[in-house]
Amino acid sequence: MTRRKDAWSIVTIGVFLIYIFFLLYPLLTLLAKSVIGPGGNFTLDAFQKFFSSKYYYGTIVNSLKVTFCVTILTVLIAVPLAYILNTVKIHFAPTIQILILISSTSAPFIGAYSWILLLGRNGVITNFFKNILHIQTPDIYGFTGILLVLTLQLTPLIYMYVSGALKTVDSSLIEAAESMQCTGIRKMMKITAPLILPTILAGSLLVFMRALADFGTPMLIGEGYRTIPVLIFNEFISEMGEDDSFAAAVSIMVVIFATTIFLVQKFIAEKKAYTMTSLRPIQPKKEKGIRNIAAHAFVYIYIILAIMPQAYVIYTSFLKTNGRIFVKGFSFNSYITAFSKIGDAITNTIFLALAALIIIIVIASLIAYVTVRRPTALTNILDISTMFPYIVPGSILGIALLVTFNKKPFFLSGTAFILILAFAIRRLPYTIRSSSAILHQISVSTEEAAINLGASKFKTFIRITVPAMLPGIISGAILSWVSILTELSTSVLLYTTRTRTMTIAIYSEVLRGNYGVAAALSSILSCLTVISLLIFFKLTGKRELSM
Repeated sequence: MTRRKDAWSIVTIGVFLIYIFFLLYPLLTLLAKSVIGPGGNFTLDAFQKFFSSKYYYGTIVNSLKVTFCVTILTVLIAVPLAYILNTVKIHFAPTIQILILISSTSAPFIGAYSWILLLGRNGVITNFFKNILHIQTPDIYGFTGILLVLTLQLTPLIYMYVSGALKTVDSSLIEAAESMQCTGIRKMMKITAPLILPTILAGSLLVFMRALADFGTPMLIGEGYRTIPVLIFNEFISEMGEDDSFAAAVSIMVVIFATTIFLVQKFIAEKKAYTMTSLRPIQPKKEKGIRNIAAHAFVYIYIILAIMPQAYVIYTSFLKTNGRIFVKGFSFNSYITAFSKIGDAITNTIFLALAALIIIIVIASLIAYVTVRRPTALTNILDISTMFPYIVPGSILGIALLVTFNKKPFFLSGTAFILILAFAIRRLPYTIRSSSAILHQISVSTEEAAINLGASKFKTFIRITVPAMLPGIISGAILSWVSILTELSTSVLLYTTRTRTMTIAIYSEVLRGNYGVAAALSSILSCLTVISLLIFFKLTGKRELSM
């Protein structure tokens, strides 16, 4: 606090005020909505309504069942997957790593739609087993379907975290364990797992929050299996313009619960953290016999299941349609319809995503710099505040923004800016964290040398620091960009007919049964994400994206 005030102090205060106004203030407004009645008096009627009916509080049980099961399954799949690909020589490993990344780039609800086409009541696989093998496949709808879709969709997140962490483990530790006859699964559990536990917990938290916040998957494949995001959406839409305190009350309970989970994860991660210097990183080795077969089988089975939904959607996008039904033959009719009738959704998506990305890059670079290079009590609070978008589900953020900015002088409801604002707030943490991580590795001496030679602090930041941070900024920006392209839970509440995005268009077409158009739009969205990844690989020279 005794430091001389300069331009960076103004930047810190300015960014902090932006966070307060566009994130903390809407959340506080939502809290006020939940406890203030129509007459302006304090009341807990909305909370009492929620806990007095099993119809309502049962959604919490459903959501917790989904989120915990998805988190556990993703860890059980992703950790061995990352371990195998980093320690065992797998045929076509570079291609597999890229496919794992691509499998996570589509919106989860598109995976739900894909599995309905494959394993639904009239699905391709269902009909094959029923008509050819005379076997009745399990029902894909409800809890089973949600679990399958989210597990396959979110496993790559933990894989990327763990894969990045394994690259920091020194192989001498592994060799020392092997010399003491600690091999196989025992070696992984005793040596490797404890070293990467904080990373596993960080990835698990992200998966937990994603599963908790997902709206599209239970809406499409849940068939009555109600989760919290679905409840919040339905209650808010039905009560919009009358009394939205109930949706606000449910949202506040979710935020409190999510914050508690985040603090517990943070406490455990800090207690179990290790510092390592990887002089000899782990290198993949060729295995023999049953271990080699098992490793290849595990990796190949997973990647087939993970990539199959997207591959089938692309395939169906070229099928002929007769109304809403796929018929024999191929054509581009679905793409023609998509571009002619819903082309505005494609341009809207690109425009809104680019606008949000520009805001993200600028603000993330500034926040990363002030939190790493100029640590104070205020920057520490700012650093903690940047984690709130991780905690707050998209539907809740959408409701908070609508409730707060629906009247003058800050009337933003129905505008493109409110969507850009929501996208930027939600996806800002990706770029902040990647930028901060690389800034920690950059020596401050180069900046000091520039200042000593007469350059101003801002000129040094622009000319010296930003170019050095560029790989981290690009890495986070790509993650932010891809997640914005596939965003549904926030945009479904904030969009209008003039600002609908591709995910909204796809979701609407699936609900209408226009599967051909939905498949074409999904394929276009997949192409956009793949092109984004290729640009990232070209700019950075990498062939993977680790966190």
